[in-house]
Amino acid sequence: MRIRGFAPGTPCWVELASTDPARAADFYARLFGWEPAGDRFKLNGRAAAGLTRARADRPAGWLTYLTEHNLEASVMRVREAGGRLVSEPAEGHGGRSAVIADPAGAILGIWEPREFTGAQIGGEPGTMTFPELLTDDTVTAANFYGQAFGWLLRDEYGSDGTRGEWITTAHDAMAGLAPSRGGSWWRAAFQVADCAETLEDARAYGATVISGARDMGFGTYAELLDPWGVPFSIAAPAVIPIELTMSFTPNSGMELTFGG
Repeated sequence: MRIRGFAPGTPCWVELASTDPARAADFYARLFGWEPAGDRFKLNGRAAAGLTRARADRPAGWLTYLTEHNLEASVMRVREAGGRLVSEPAEGHGGRSAVIADPAGAILGIWEPREFTGAQIGGEPGTMTFPELLTDDTVTAANFYGQAFGWLLRDEYGSDGTRGEWITTAHDAMAGLAPSRGGSWWRAAFQVADCAETLEDARAYGATVISGARDMGFGTYAELLDPWGVPFSIAAPAVIPIELTMSFTPNSGMELTFGG
């Protein structure tokens, strides 16, 4: 599905910093069907993710970016909420960016778009899906992201308060929350058609499986490390059959009824 833009304060882009960009490009291209194109990966000719070389101010790993239309104002809110600026605002390829950290140290990018708004394709295998904040301090996280970006935290049904999802003030879900194994960080996730098959491929290409495919209600989910130790996740949405019945009556005409 083609994407043309993102609402402020929502995930718009994900970029990999790698110590070996050429080999990393080959690994992810094989795994997700991406086409390496310089500093970006493309899927069906549209930008799906970014690629850069790891450096002192940009350590190896996947970095999720949020759209903001006023970078300086966003950085100010981050600071007022207790976060910090990791890298100063800088010109990028089609916009401006900065990297920030929440009070617990979890890092996010902020993207002020110009010609480039972010991922141009989504909702299908090989595209970014809900990123997830792993933290052992949900109270501090809820306070920070609520003040800095206007997010709300909604517990998952049956949760003990350690799992949930982040939603906008319009109640649109955009990211997840999960307990960490100590510390806080953001984990990138990518949609796949079948978790089990993708895990087999990932192992064959040199990845390490942290946790195998698990049923999460909305589909299956798994955690991996790429061949250079960078964590990421994959998710395959559940297929829910829908029954569609069509009928015609003289009074109301054609009617479509959804079931299943």
